[in-house]
Amino acid sequence: MNHGPGPRSALIDFSIDLTVEEARRRAEVVAALGPDWDPVAVLREEEAAHALLYSGLDEEQQRLYAMLVAAGVLPEEGPGRASSA
Repeated sequence: MNHGPGPRSALIDFSIDLTVEEARRRAEVVAALGPDWDPVAVLREEEAAHALLYSGLDEEQQRLYAMLVAAGVLPEEGPGRASSA
């Protein structure tokens, strides 16, 4: 009994350009934030919160903090990042 070559699985290449959808999504996010949203103020508040969170660490906590920064778990201090001291 000969069944022939059998069904063949063919892959079809296709692509979807999500550029327009991404632009629409971003516009909706900014619209949802509202006219009172101030990104500079938000960044300042975030940096102040980061500084407060990591302030007053004892020696062991500072060692663990430095280890987590070195491992890339926590961001390094620098431009755009408040000091933890």
